Amino acid sequence: MLTSTDFSGLLNQRFFNNFFPIPATSSLELGQQTPDFELPDITQGQRIKLAAYRGKQPVILAFTRIFTEKQYCPFCFPHIKALNENYEKFTSRGAEVLMITSTDARQSQIVVRDLGLKMPLLSDPSCQIFRAYRVGQALGAPLPAQFVLDTQGNLRFRHMFSFLSHNANVEELLAAL
Repeated sequence: MLTSTDFSGLLNQRFFNNFFPIPATSSLELGQQTPDFELPDITQGQRIKLAAYRGKQPVILAFTRIFTEKQYCPFCFPHIKALNENYEKFTSRGAEVLMITSTDARQSQIVVRDLGLKMPLLSDPSCQIFRAYRVGQALGAPLPAQFVLDTQGNLRFRHMFSFLSHNANVEELLAAL
């Protein structure tokens, strides 16, 4: 379901920590090594360390905006579905798609189940990784952004949220590989 009238999981510490707008100001330059991180993969029930992909395969980091397990950003919901529907196109090119959300583990498990996610959904309720990549925030959640990393973990493509261009589309991400 795209959205619900049930706002019970919305007002939490993460919401208040991300309430005031901070613009997306990522200073990562093309060719630069991106910050490493380790987060739980809710889809597979394991921990993912970004550095584990270095020297092996390209990675797409898809920071997404999900408010709760019942409340999706209207700009991100179609993007999440498009990435999930095209996941095999990315993996057939040898790339992994890591979707990163600020929902907690319980909320993320519901998202994985409800959307039938095939790709790893990494849970970052503290928003530390969102802040490390400086994707910005507004109205209770970090903003969406996409980063394409080469096999060495260097930045090849970056898309930051704007009202004119919410998310990089599947074709842009595939072309950046």
